Formats: sequence, structure tokens, C-alpha cells
Amino acid sequence: MTARNQRTSRRLGPAPGRGVLRDVVLGTIDGSVTTIAIVAGVHGAGLPPAAVVALGFANVAADGFSMAAGNYSGAKAERDNHLRIRRMQEAEIDRDPDGQRHAARAILSRKGLGGDVLDAATDQVTAERETWVALMLEGAYGVSGPEARPLHVALATFLAFLVAGIVPLLPFILSLSSPFATAAAVTALTFFTIGAVKSRWSLDRWWRSGLETLLIGGTAALIAYGAGTLFHV
Repeated sequence: MTARNQRTSRRLGPAPGRGVLRDVVLGTIDGSVTTIAIVAGVHGAGLPPAAVVALGFANVAADGFSMAAGNYSGAKAERDNHLRIRRMQEAEIDRDPDGQRHAARAILSRKGLGGDVLDAATDQVTAERETWVALMLEGAYGVSGPEARPLHVALATFLAFLVAGIVPLLPFILSLSSPFATAAAVTALTFFTIGAVKSRWSLDRWWRSGLETLLIGGTAALIAYGAGTLFHV
């Protein structure tokens, strides 16, 4: 097999499922936003650095776990629904194979096949049960490929949240001079980097995506800082 055929075979192989890219992106953005918001609010209230670190860590641990648990539940619900639809379709094929064969033929017809080619394709698809079920799931229910594994989704979310959420706390943990200004600077850089990396999987230019994420995170921090100043000690 040539190298081109090998690449084509891998690209057209079994669907890998949704993956965890979305969860990593959301985890990093949410981790950075919520932690810098805590830092800004506590600093705006005039509380000591120890309070910033304590509340920041509490936020990273609790909010990160909460977000991971929520994503786990959502991914599990999607996977269970996928399995429910699949079992329902398999039961339909067992109960009424002729009717489901006709439905498969209609789906293939909508894809542009006709005449003898349509008949041959219908025979070929319905001869292999797994291929038949996959065609029906996609054509009748809009379901394609397995859903992401709930545990993988939860772990990816929590780790991304943890890594990004620690960044605004580092200047306070390391007792740097002007820790809030340093935290704001490194978090702004984190926001921009997350957005720039995210552009690889979007249609936005890297700098536009970076500025958009920076604007979202910066706005959240400013709101939190303003709210904190209302309760300045």
C-alpha cells in the first residue's frame, strides 16, 4: 500500500468521535476568566495576598471540579442517547428488514445515486449490518460516530481549568513585587495565547481570535475588580 493510500485509509477509517478539543478550550478560558475575576475582586476589596491565594485556590479546585462534573454528565447523556437511538434502529432492522431496506435505499437516493448503481449500493450496504445501521443513524437521525467518552471529557476539562486557573495566582504564590499587575499581565497573555491557538480550528485569523478571547477575559476581570472596590476594606 502506498503512503497516499495509507493516509486515505486512516482519514476515512472509523469515526473517532467528538474528542475533547472543545472541552480543553472551554476549560482553559473558564479557568483563566474565573480565577482572574476572583483575584481582581479580592484585590479590589483591599484584602491581603494570602486571601487572594486562598480564595483563588478554592475557586480553581471547586469550580474546576464543578465544570468537569457538568461536562461528564452532559457527555454521558449524549452517549446514552446515542446508544438508545442505535438500539432502537437495530430493533427496527430486526422487526422490519424490508421497510428499513427501503429506507436505506431512499437515503442513498438522496445522496445522488440512481438506477442500477442505487440498487447495487443498497444491496451492498444492507448486506453488512454495521454499515446498514451506521447509514440509518446518519441519514434518519443525523447521528454519526461515537460520542466522546465522559471520563475523558471530565479529565480534559479539569486539567485545562487547573493549568489555566493557576496562572493568575503565580505572582502571589511567588511573592513577586506588584503581584496584581503581574497577574493581570500574564493572564492577559494567557487569554491571547488561548485565542490564538484556538484559531487553528476556526476561520478567524490568529490575532483576531486572540484579541476576542482577551476582550472576554479582560471584561470579566474589570467587572470583578469594580465589584470588589465597592467593598474595599
